Amino acid sequence: MKFWEKQNNQTIKCLACVHGCQLSKGQAGICGVRKNIGSSLELLVYGRPCSVNVDPIEKKPLYHFLPGTSVLSLGTIGCNFRCAFCQNWQISQANKMNNEQLATNNKQGTMNNGQRIINSFEYISPEKIVELAIENDCASIAHTYNEPTIWLEYALDIMKLARAKGLKNVFVSNGYQSAKSAKYLSCYLDAINIDLKSFNNEFYLKTCGAKLQPVLDNIARFYQAGVWLEITTLLIPGENDSDDELTKLAEFIVQLDKEIPWHLSAFHGDYLMAGKQATTYEQLSRAKEIGRQAGLKYIYLGNILTSQDANTYCPVCGELLIERDNFSACPVGLSITGQCQHCQSALAGKY
Repeated sequence: MKFWEKQNNQTIKCLACVHGCQLSKGQAGICGVRKNIGSSLELLVYGRPCSVNVDPIEKKPLYHFLPGTSVLSLGTIGCNFRCAFCQNWQISQANKMNNEQLATNNKQGTMNNGQRIINSFEYISPEKIVELAIENDCASIAHTYNEPTIWLEYALDIMKLARAKGLKNVFVSNGYQSAKSAKYLSCYLDAINIDLKSFNNEFYLKTCGAKLQPVLDNIARFYQAGVWLEITTLLIPGENDSDDELTKLAEFIVQLDKEIPWHLSAFHGDYLMAGKQATTYEQLSRAKEIGRQAGLKYIYLGNILTSQDANTYCPVCGELLIERDNFSACPVGLSITGQCQHCQSALAGKY
């Protein structure tokens, strides 16, 4: 399966994401890692992850998908967005840095997540990635850290092998896949967490270099395809946190399914918004109440020192089902088949 097509002898069109970059010979796309070389598209980061780690699945964050298990996480460099608030800008925007800056970031270990097991940019085949997941007792493999759609071919080669070995496949994404790549991914994905960064198209255009509607379309596509879906919103004070916008965002999720988990994450100043005020617990709690009033059953607070707001409770009887602390998860009142042991109600998710 090719995710590009020739336009003429000099130009090709990338089909991986919504941008659909038209690339002349020698030109790379917005992501910086998909390049027209010899009138074909070359993925410059194929087999070259900048980080491979063993993480808890809750770190993705996925709270209703194989809770308490480990996931092998990998990512490359580059991104098809240019979010001014990016928390992983050292790798997502690496193609905009010079080689000296990139080497410095690598030495400093900017992707110090989980248990690091591979040195940055070492070639690692899809087969080896799957072997590492099995060796480290991981139940799944997550394509994460930067936008995995831009290294789609590498991710898909891993996902096909992983499925054959009984491993689950996870994406952590900005949701900007083309319709073609979203459809193809749905054949191999078991779970996806999509960042719904705002419910305002102007915010997407100005702050992220993208549009809102394609993200909403893909959220619906993955949900309708049966991929387990959770949504994350990084709450930035004064930017995307008005009551009206959060109400519309929550209502959009409810229209799909009120049992889709919504993760509200605290913003801390970074990258081009380094001096901006951090999100307070009170602001997160206000957003959570808006989501609750809209009808969402599972709302979690992240990036902030609180454990109670990361726990999962039965929406029927209120019993504590999963207790979480610093990304560790302990089933308390949940059966291995995903039911409340108190009232026998099924908990939405995959267990």
